[in-house]
Amino acid sequence: MKLIILTTLLTLSALYAPQPLLPVLAREFGVSRDAVALLTTIAFIPLSVAPLLYGYLLQSVSARRMLRCSLLLLGLSEFFFAAANVFPLLLGLRLLQGLLVPAILTALMTYVSQRSTAGTVQRSMAVYIAATILGGFLGRLCSGGLATLFGWRSSFIVLGISLLLCAWLLGRLQDVSEVQLAKPHPRLLWQVLRQGWFLRTYLAVFCLFLVFAAVMNYLPFRLTEISSEASELRIGLMYSGYLMGVVTALAAVRIINRCGGAIFAMLIGFSGYLVAIGGLLGSSVVGLFADMFLFCGSMFLIHATASGWLNRSAGSHKGVVNGLYIAFYYGGGVVGSSLPGPIYSRFGWEGVVYGLAAVAALGLGLVFSCLGAQNKGLPVLVEDQERF
Repeated sequence: MKLIILTTLLTLSALYAPQPLLPVLAREFGVSRDAVALLTTIAFIPLSVAPLLYGYLLQSVSARRMLRCSLLLLGLSEFFFAAANVFPLLLGLRLLQGLLVPAILTALMTYVSQRSTAGTVQRSMAVYIAATILGGFLGRLCSGGLATLFGWRSSFIVLGISLLLCAWLLGRLQDVSEVQLAKPHPRLLWQVLRQGWFLRTYLAVFCLFLVFAAVMNYLPFRLTEISSEASELRIGLMYSGYLMGVVTALAAVRIINRCGGAIFAMLIGFSGYLVAIGGLLGSSVVGLFADMFLFCGSMFLIHATASGWLNRSAGSHKGVVNGLYIAFYYGGGVVGSSLPGPIYSRFGWEGVVYGLAAVAALGLGLVFSCLGAQNKGLPVLVEDQERF
């Protein structure tokens, strides 16, 4: 399990490491804020379609083989990223990384679930989820710290070495059965989406991560505006609120029970989210640092609760239900990591915050509209096998 946790931490670090360095990369390559933000957007695009397409592309492969090959390529891509001297090459490498990350995460989840017993799988998955959150934080913090001390290229060299070492260590893992990737029929996708509360929950999750991706991507630029001392390390430390996300994600079940249901827990989460978004209007670095704890804690409470809420009615179609969830989740990330750029340029940070508040309010309304489904009780999704 230790190797699985290490692999998870490094994979999520690779996905998010460039974020605190975006202002530096914009200056280094002479590109605009909108252009450099695409380094995040282009990595999210494969993540938004992989759950629905990878089953057709990869078929069934060994979990250990998928992990080792993908980590090897991911590690090598970091060295090319560190050596790049033209911006289009950075974009191409980030697209490659976005294609590799879902393959790694799929193999990791397969390994965790198949190597755990019925009594330990829930705990193992909770540890895995916490590791994904922690990896997102450590990736940003470490890349910012290394960039401040040794220059931005050092961040990706160290990450590349770590990934290659991890790929070698994974040779010690006992292999499990092949990774079975979902190959959903379009009619089954439609069957899920035509359930009103399924679709509304997916759209709420889309709004959730749109806002989150926007703040994570453009916060470094805001910090450089309000503080002349906003080094890469200090920007990386601003993501410390992620640690609250670990707490709320692991406590989600307890919060749901105390609130009287998943919908009430998500309503509380979105309410806290809106309060935190309002706090982003402040111009104090310390205030923004504190606000990020509420922002991340609220986000991961909703994230952890929504996935469980949908799986309660997934029946035998958890792969499809979760695939759509991830598609909507990262689809929001694609929009959120890019769309605020022009708004920022024209209306400033305040315009971005007001726009994100409107999106979060829409998410709150979508969740509220699901109250009736919770009160009536959720039907289990059943597929007519003969139709497919």
